[in-house]
Amino acid sequence: MVLDTPPPDRFRHERELAARGFERIAGVDEAGRGPLAGPVAAAAAILPSAWYRDGMPEEGRGLNDSKQLTAGQREKYFDWITNCGDVEWAIELVDAEAIDRLNILQATHRAMNRALAKLKPQPGHVLVDGLRVKSLAFPQSALVKGDSLSYSIAAASVLAKVARDRLMVECDIRYPGYGFAEHKGYGTARHLAELKARGPCPIHRRTFAPVRLEQAELF
Repeated sequence: MVLDTPPPDRFRHERELAARGFERIAGVDEAGRGPLAGPVAAAAAILPSAWYRDGMPEEGRGLNDSKQLTAGQREKYFDWITNCGDVEWAIELVDAEAIDRLNILQATHRAMNRALAKLKPQPGHVLVDGLRVKSLAFPQSALVKGDSLSYSIAAASVLAKVARDRLMVECDIRYPGYGFAEHKGYGTARHLAELKARGPCPIHRRTFAPVRLEQAELF
């Protein structure tokens, strides 16, 4: 007999931290570390502590790692998170020029710190997706695959992904021909072909290998 696997308790880590006396527990996550163009985005979200006890409202129960959701689902949850009035949230973008100057890891950590700093009052503890962030200016707990284990991180994951995707659609209008609305700056076959034909535009990351090579060929 096959038993149904119970759904994960995505408030378990928040409840454990609250029981230890931490207040204002934020989830933080990023989107856009891998693309060849556009900014890296980070978002932070603090969900009401009452939800740890009472459960996620029905509108948010399907919230998950943004990569596990369709574009339409991400948009739906983004609009709910930002408009429900119960979630505190912030988004920060670090542009391609800063990525080239700092490197992508440091740029990502800068975006995370700035997003968290926008929350007022600031968080008492942060749940981070993946590995610990050494430069994070807040007490933290790192959760591998945290965006599928914590609603707080999942909310941040959706916020960062949708904010960045929307910006890349705008960039498709500003810099037509590259297909940014389609691939969001990732190194797809079409993007690489257009990069070779057109050369990099102002939002390309000049230190990333495919862009660097095409730029070198131009000169």
